[in-house]
Amino acid sequence: MRLMRLGHPGNEVPVVELNGRRLDLRSVTDDIDAAFLAGGGLGRVAAMVRGGSLPELPNADDLRVGSPIVAPGKIVCIGLNYRDHAAETGAAIPTEPVVFMKDPSTIVGPNDTVLIPRRSVKTDWEVELGVVIGREARYLESPDAAAAVIAGYALSHDVSEREFQLERGGQWDKGKSCETFNPLGPVLVTADEVEDPQSLGLRLWVDGELKQSGSTSDMIFGVHFVIWYLSQFMVLRPGDLINTGTPAGVALGQREPKPYLRADDVVTLEIDGLGRATQTFAQA
Repeated sequence: MRLMRLGHPGNEVPVVELNGRRLDLRSVTDDIDAAFLAGGGLGRVAAMVRGGSLPELPNADDLRVGSPIVAPGKIVCIGLNYRDHAAETGAAIPTEPVVFMKDPSTIVGPNDTVLIPRRSVKTDWEVELGVVIGREARYLESPDAAAAVIAGYALSHDVSEREFQLERGGQWDKGKSCETFNPLGPVLVTADEVEDPQSLGLRLWVDGELKQSGSTSDMIFGVHFVIWYLSQFMVLRPGDLINTGTPAGVALGQREPKPYLRADDVVTLEIDGLGRATQTFAQA
C-alpha cells in the first residue's frame, strides 16, 4: 500500500493511493501516526481496500502533499553509511554504525519550502532511504528479526548545515535539526511492497543538475542490520523514523568552491518506487 497525507499543515487528511486514486481513510483513522501503526492500522486499511468500501477524496490532486506520517517520536540517523560517501569526505569506513539524532519537528512535506538558517554558509543536501518503524523493537535477537518491525519506507531528505555540524562544537545534531530540515514523502510504501530495500536507486538534482546517483546496495550497514543494531541501544517505537545514510555527491564532498545551497535553489530527489519530491530553498 501507498499511504499519504493531503491538505494544509496540521489539517492533513490520511489517504491510501490506489491506481492513481486517493481513498479517504478518515473512517479508519484520524491520522497516520504512532497509535495507528501500533494498533494494527495497516491491516485495517488493507482489509478496507480489499472490501472496496473506501470513498475517494474529492479534489485530491489540488491538495498539498504533507509528510506521509505525523512527526515521529524520534528521528535516528546513520552517518557515513555508503562506501562512496565515506570516501568522498575522506572518512574511514566505520566499523559500527555512526548514530546521531535529529529533531522530529524538522519533518515537513515533500514539496514544502526548506529554510536556510540564518548565518548559514554550508547548507547541504542528502537523499536518503527513510524507514518507518511499525512495532516496538527492543533488543532484537538478530538482523533477520528487523523485517517484522518495519512498517514501510519513504523518500527522506536529510538536509544538513555542515558548519553547524562539524565546526561548531562537534555535535552533529546542531547541523541536522534546523527547522524544515527533513522533508519526507510523498508516500509511505508499506514493507510488503518493497521486495528488497538493498536494491533501490537514489537520485538528487540541484537546479536540474544531477548531484547524487547511487544505490542502497552500496550501504555499509544494511537496513535490517541498522534496525537490529539500534534496538540494542534504544527502544524503537511505532512511528519512529530511521534515516539510513546518503550516497556520494553531497556538497561537502566536492572540491572547492563547494556549491552549497542558496535561496531560490531547487532540489529534486527520488528513490525507485518511493516517488519524487521537489523543494525550493528560501532564507529564514
